Amino acid sequence: MGEVRERKVRSDKRISIKPTIDLELYECISRIHYITTTPLKDVGELICKKGLYSKKVMDHLSKYFRKNITCNGIAYIGDPTLMSERSRKRKASDTTRIDIRFTQKVAEQIKDLAYALDRTPSTAVAMLLEASIKNTDVVEEYIGSFVEEVLDKNRKKQLKEVLHYINHDNPYKSDDEILTFSQLISHILDDAIDKTVNARIAISDWLD
Repeated sequence: MGEVRERKVRSDKRISIKPTIDLELYECISRIHYITTTPLKDVGELICKKGLYSKKVMDHLSKYFRKNITCNGIAYIGDPTLMSERSRKRKASDTTRIDIRFTQKVAEQIKDLAYALDRTPSTAVAMLLEASIKNTDVVEEYIGSFVEEVLDKNRKKQLKEVLHYINHDNPYKSDDEILTFSQLISHILDDAIDKTVNARIAISDWLD
């Protein structure tokens, strides 16, 4: 008999996690996908990665930690007396599932987050997605790399819908701060109506 070779696992193999999320959150992610022309599964992964390295996001999620965890060099002390809240009951018609593929490194970080939250990885990803998108710093940084590109009218509309979602019940900023951010982006979009105008120029003109 020939030698049986052990099949090697690719080091870049991605791990699929399929969280169930609110339709509103899914629509927000879909709009970001449309605005940036980035594949939907990649949008979810990139937003989660930015959230994992955001102190604001982790500080926000830490109030749900039941177990200790160290994130980005910061030690968070969990509270084992907290009730391990599960996903709130929602109508099936109000939710949908999204398939996100993570690198092994990020998947391990998500497992650690799930451990601290005392929840499943899929629930941890759902919480991470919402917390990350609600953090305007994360979304601004993500979309900012695409702001230089010309936006057509439909993409402008979708971006404003994203901002509307971010502004609703945002745990990170006051109403005044959120309004300022929204006004800035709206102003940039209004100034970029002409498709020949670069958004960077629009931002510079606004600052001048």
